[in-house]
Amino acid sequence: MTRPIRHACIAAFALAFATVPALAKDVVKKADAAPAKNVAVVNGKSIPIDRASAILATVMAQGQPDTPELRNSIREDLVRREVLMQEAQKKGFDKKPEIQMQMDYARQEVLVRAFVGDYVNTHPITDEAVKKEYDAVVAATGNKDYKARHILVEKEDEAKTIIDKLNKGEKFEDLAKQSLDPGSKDRGGDLDWAIPANYVKPFADALIKLEKGKYTEAPVKTNFGYHVIQLTDTRERKAPALDEIKPRIVQHLQQKVVDQMIGDLVRKAKIE
Repeated sequence: MTRPIRHACIAAFALAFATVPALAKDVVKKADAAPAKNVAVVNGKSIPIDRASAILATVMAQGQPDTPELRNSIREDLVRREVLMQEAQKKGFDKKPEIQMQMDYARQEVLVRAFVGDYVNTHPITDEAVKKEYDAVVAATGNKDYKARHILVEKEDEAKTIIDKLNKGEKFEDLAKQSLDPGSKDRGGDLDWAIPANYVKPFADALIKLEKGKYTEAPVKTNFGYHVIQLTDTRERKAPALDEIKPRIVQHLQQKVVDQMIGDLVRKAKIE
């Protein structure tokens, strides 16, 4: 049974342009005397230094130190890209409808990313919101782990028959061989340790009501089929400290804020 569980880097440039001929390096040497506002001038076309600065900032944000070698690598890659773009334009690729469509989409993606990034920065997640979410998660997951096994069948009558056999003394492990769950049927139906929130609600609700060693006296219906569930063990579980999971909570709340903003904009938009 499936358990429902709730930017550009130099290396990429180097890989993409590793086979470009040495022409680009010659161009770099000729462009050494370019004004400081440009990284280089390629066939009369300037490459602004701001472009290199943006890439440098991105790479440094990923943990790479600022070195002369890194700056030179960025410069070389930008020159290679400019050389290739000029050649593509000579051949008219920028006039092709399908290429224009991709360029429009890329421009749209950059604008959207910039807007969303700015929205996140101007709508920070407060510590109070993080604590509230943390408390809600802890309450929802409880303080126990459950070790369970189950047998999944398609029809309710099949599940009732299994329960009758269990009542007559047949072993759960043997009956589990007919389960529709390929992930557990060969392990006697064992689902290993988990928290109830990892399961769909009807399954979880039935599980937490069971006593250790007992199985459900009636089939449990979910969107997967009908289950016979047995609780084999429980153990106390300590919730992770807030500081341990705070980054994930912040990311989750930021996504909720962004989703809300997008939903509001879509609802206000005139869509025909």
